[in-house]
Amino acid sequence: MELKFEHYSVMLKECIDGLAIKPNGLYVDCTAGGGGHSYAIAEKLTEGGKLIAIDRDPAAIQAVTTRLAPFSDRVEIVRSNFAVLKQILNGRKADGVLIDLGISSHQIDTAERGFSYTKDAPLDMRMNPDDPLSAADVVNTYSEEALANLIFQYGEEKFARRIASDIVKKRTDKPIETTLELADLISAAIPPKFREKGGSPAKRTFQAIRIEVNGELTIIPPVIRDITDCLTPGGRMAVITFHSLEDRLVKQSMSELAKGCTCPPDFPICVCGKKPQLTILTKKPILPGPEELEANKRSHSAKLRIAERTQNERI
Repeated sequence: MELKFEHYSVMLKECIDGLAIKPNGLYVDCTAGGGGHSYAIAEKLTEGGKLIAIDRDPAAIQAVTTRLAPFSDRVEIVRSNFAVLKQILNGRKADGVLIDLGISSHQIDTAERGFSYTKDAPLDMRMNPDDPLSAADVVNTYSEEALANLIFQYGEEKFARRIASDIVKKRTDKPIETTLELADLISAAIPPKFREKGGSPAKRTFQAIRIEVNGELTIIPPVIRDITDCLTPGGRMAVITFHSLEDRLVKQSMSELAKGCTCPPDFPICVCGKKPQLTILTKKPILPGPEELEANKRSHSAKLRIAERTQNERI
């Protein structure tokens, strides 16, 4: 039986309120998923309004197409990576852009996608099944040093070198092919007294490999810049993150675009001519409320940041 595409729409009201939707505006949901955020945007649009719903996962595209069928007159659905947002918009300016950087519940819960460390499946972890790099490729072909570095940097795992060493030893006998095979190896590499802290001992390493497979962090700074370029003056972006590495990059990227002048502090006047391009509307990120945390435990690490395009022309 085919698994229904499920994805809880994190901080739905906060996102919709933050975008301050104009009924006749142009909006983009860069990570449409199951279509919850997209549906809430589309139902606020009237004649002349338009929503572009983007996702790279074919299962998400199928789900969102069905979900948004009542709004077919105002919705454009695009299977693509939001990294090419400028190409998708093709010169159009948006009044609001939403990105939910988290992995969907459907992707986690569909065992054969290979994201879960609790369900046995082939190592995959590709959000777009057509992408060339899979988790199996990372685990079985990366050098020990490269594995240790990515597990430490992307997973913030202090036993990264021990895990990487054990992976390389194991794969000399035969390739590591399944999620539980990898999860068991990771668990064995971590000293017993640390295994029960912070959930599954495989959680951080699986996160690191997933980030590597899908290029989840390297894409953030250029995408924040591209979204800014694509917004109308007064247009807004809303960005949801799910771990500290993502949130830090979003915060830094927004702050740089809100700063403007990059001249050294001891310069008597500005000579760079750069103007602030964003106004940050959330000095601290918005967090899920108690009711949402009760309804969806996967929301607990979510953070929402909102920024508005200034009236200044980019220089």
